[in-house]
Amino acid sequence: MAWEHLRPGSSPVDWCEGNYIVSSNIAEFVNTISNFLFILLPPILMCLFKDYGRFVTRGIHLVWALLIIVGLSSMYFHATLSLLGQLLDELAILWVFMAAYSLFCPKRYYPKFCNKNRRVFSILMFISAIMATGLSLWKPIVNAFVLMGMGVPTMVMLYKELKRVRDQRVYRLGLRSTAVWLIAVFCWINDRMFCDVWSAISFPYLHGFWHVFIFIASYTVLVVYAYFYVENELPQRQPLLKYWPVDEFEFGIPFISIQNPGAHYKSGI
Repeated sequence: MAWEHLRPGSSPVDWCEGNYIVSSNIAEFVNTISNFLFILLPPILMCLFKDYGRFVTRGIHLVWALLIIVGLSSMYFHATLSLLGQLLDELAILWVFMAAYSLFCPKRYYPKFCNKNRRVFSILMFISAIMATGLSLWKPIVNAFVLMGMGVPTMVMLYKELKRVRDQRVYRLGLRSTAVWLIAVFCWINDRMFCDVWSAISFPYLHGFWHVFIFIASYTVLVVYAYFYVENELPQRQPLLKYWPVDEFEFGIPFISIQNPGAHYKSGI
């Protein structure tokens, strides 16, 4: 049975793009290669967030590493359309969500029993991830819709936090992230639900565009949440949103610079 899950085409999910058209070895060629940003950009982000990892939390590098795993898993899934590939892809996304929530979810949104304790909340997220992993293996057909739904509270919290933020560059990045996320969702829904329409105009490639747009939305949202974390819990470190390679160009690669890394929290008591 385990070997059956490795068999090409064993997944119940098949996206709009035609199979084995470009290559006899790759089922969905565009959907496979469109994951390139998941592989190329996280190593750059690890370098840009080196000080953040050193002075705020090393967990940021775990999130970037998990994005690479998402990209590799998605490439394997779309290249083979195997059930194992589908599960690896979806579980990698699930663990990105849980890791990001554990690290950066603002404490004001914690359940009351967590008592605004990040360690308790992180344990809750870990247990939830384990349970969700089991459910994903049990009913893989619903995984994609559940994961899409998890993006909604993420963006709702982002909207609420942007109303509090004072840095206009962070505010603008948050708005751009939201716009790109909406475009990504549009691509995913149309590829999934209206394949006949897009195939009729010879453009069954919206899922490939989903990969590009959702990566851009995901990493920029993570950057904004990383800023919120420092601003809310370690303001003495003085977070600053910057862009690489040219800071004045706001469509470059955003990252959070720590202006006062040696600062320690001083209690007013």
